[in-house]
Amino acid sequence: MKYVTKSSLSQIEIEDINNNLPDLKNIKESKAVAIGKWLTNVIDNNKRIKPNSLLPSKPDLAYMFGVSIGTIQNALRYIEDLGYVESKQCIGTVVRDKNNSEQMRKLTSKRELAVNSIKKYIKDKAYMVGDVLPSTRNISASIQCSTNTTRLAMETLSSYGILEHKFKNSDEVGWVVKSLDFKIEEFENENNTLVKKVESDLKSYITSNLKTGDRIPAHATLSEKLSVSIKTIHDALKTLIDDGILLARRGRYGTTVLKMPNDNSIAQKKETSIFASAPETAFYYYERTQNNIKKMIAENYQIGEKLPSIMELSKQMDLSPNTIRKAFHNLAKEGYLAFSRGRYGGTFVIDIPETEEETYKWLAVNPKYAEVYKN
Repeated sequence: MKYVTKSSLSQIEIEDINNNLPDLKNIKESKAVAIGKWLTNVIDNNKRIKPNSLLPSKPDLAYMFGVSIGTIQNALRYIEDLGYVESKQCIGTVVRDKNNSEQMRKLTSKRELAVNSIKKYIKDKAYMVGDVLPSTRNISASIQCSTNTTRLAMETLSSYGILEHKFKNSDEVGWVVKSLDFKIEEFENENNTLVKKVESDLKSYITSNLKTGDRIPAHATLSEKLSVSIKTIHDALKTLIDDGILLARRGRYGTTVLKMPNDNSIAQKKETSIFASAPETAFYYYERTQNNIKKMIAENYQIGEKLPSIMELSKQMDLSPNTIRKAFHNLAKEGYLAFSRGRYGGTFVIDIPETEEETYKWLAVNPKYAEVYKN
């Protein structure tokens, strides 16, 4: 893998690209898609922008367009899927050299898979031009994808002329089939997303460097080793935990290796045999609050929107401000929230959580107590 440093890249200044900004008030597509199209046009036609140039920061772009950082993030994801840029951890968004055939670390994105799944959905359900599709939430349930990813995929299909939205601003309902002139892609491996690749990398790392019972490095350390975001590490580790390779425990115990990746046995260690899924009432207050806030975000908020203050949620949920604060910080570590200071600061949504998965409560128990329990 080729590593780059920020100092080795040429920086594109806001002054180089802030001419003839798009009119975001009179558009029939989302702001993220409109901004994405504008950026691709600038990259194609602005002679100052060369391959390996570093785009301005997300806050600078958000200020220039007068939109939220979340909208800019979606716009950059959109043009990254089109191959115009590449997001590099701890560096920024880099303009790609389209003539370079080297495979991106990003691999196939979730949105690309969602776009393909929606195409299949339209064909399988025999929709015709002019037919109105079900809501985004219904489609996301059918294609087994998160609502937010499905929404962005439908906006992408709108930019391709396959779908259109009946209203001025895209929403969960109102999507209409505009064209059936499309082909369904045949991906070499639909599971070859970045998260899947990182799962494989983590298994190799565990096999080469750790043994059963060892504690794995922190998310930030693994993020730096594998050159991906902490959120991607988090998602990959969740799968390894679900597969029984890792055991997540709170406090100083951390996440430990339960069995080696090439071990196909299903036998559990004695000290883990008493751990089981627990009902919501068994959660600590801040864990239960964290789940409730996740559900609230998924149902009522979009990326870039601001959440109520800690004090407001404390009153609404009848919990202490400290419990809300702990839940906020946990969600920030998982990559769902970001904090901003100042007059226009607050807690902002940067990713939409998937709330349909079962949650487990793992307790750290002394092996001696487990032995007594087993007997």
